[in-house]
Amino acid sequence: MVKMTEVAKLAGVSPSTVSRVLSNSPYVSEETRQRVLEAVKLLEYKPNRLASNLRKMSSKTIVVVLPDITNPFFARILQGLEDVARENGYHVLLGDTGNNLKLEKDFIDLVRERFVDGLILATARIRKEEILAISQEMPVVLACEYVEGYDIPTVSIDNISAARQATEHLINLGHKRIGFITGPLGVILSRDRLKGYRQALLLHEIPIDESLIQEGDFSVKSGYDIMMKFLAVNPPPTAVFASNDEMAVGAMKAIKHKGMRVPDDVAVIGFDDIPLCTLVEPELTTIAQPKYEIGTHAMDMLLKIIKGTTVTRRQIVLDYELIIRASCGYRRSVT
Repeated sequence: MVKMTEVAKLAGVSPSTVSRVLSNSPYVSEETRQRVLEAVKLLEYKPNRLASNLRKMSSKTIVVVLPDITNPFFARILQGLEDVARENGYHVLLGDTGNNLKLEKDFIDLVRERFVDGLILATARIRKEEILAISQEMPVVLACEYVEGYDIPTVSIDNISAARQATEHLINLGHKRIGFITGPLGVILSRDRLKGYRQALLLHEIPIDESLIQEGDFSVKSGYDIMMKFLAVNPPPTAVFASNDEMAVGAMKAIKHKGMRVPDDVAVIGFDDIPLCTLVEPELTTIAQPKYEIGTHAMDMLLKIIKGTTVTRRQIVLDYELIIRASCGYRRSVT
């Protein structure tokens, strides 16, 4: 039996594009459509109509795709998702992509071939056009992020505002040379947090030094490596804002490795408020996201869509909180 992946390979497109063509999606160019249809004809591909018909029934199964289940931030979101699913008689299947874009694409293509009721994506890295395509085939909700220009159901916080507040906290403590460790810039929440950082500096008329903005990957190691680069700059930053807590902890480790002290020599602030924040010394100042509530709201919204219930709020923005601990210290005079 010829598989959809074989058609995609012959046509030089992704399996998701083949699926869009076969479902008569308008989001495919005529040239691409003809190329796919020609490949279908040459290979004598027969779409799995049984699977298509089964999707019209209910499997009581939800697939959740996460980028890194080892990160406590996502573990707490998953708890919220599973609790609501279980209360409603649904099962959750987890796809952990390990921050690998190819694995994420492969997993979503696999979901298309299987019998599931809906899909939840947390910080997806695939192109927004691919997210739109799968949302036209089955109910989809995004957790932690959104897709610009598309009305896809979303649960998140205001990352721009949160990052601006975190940066302003450092500015109010007297800091002007503030390093920023971004998350992967292919993820919209990382870009939003960078926007918030830039906004805070501009509002306080502090020049933006591009050498103090470096892209990380949300890991402790990237936080450590980038902090070591910052400390080699002359003069080094007096404060650092990391886009998540794990990178902030990596930055703290680098500062201590250089024989310096947090916050006396360099203040550090993170993002997410994972349990590790209170286990490091000094305890980490951070932005707290309502992780469990992101999960519960996302699953509740998805189940309403599956059941055909009208969803009045398709973009839910939850509150966040700046948690002040010892890693930023107190106001001082910084030149």
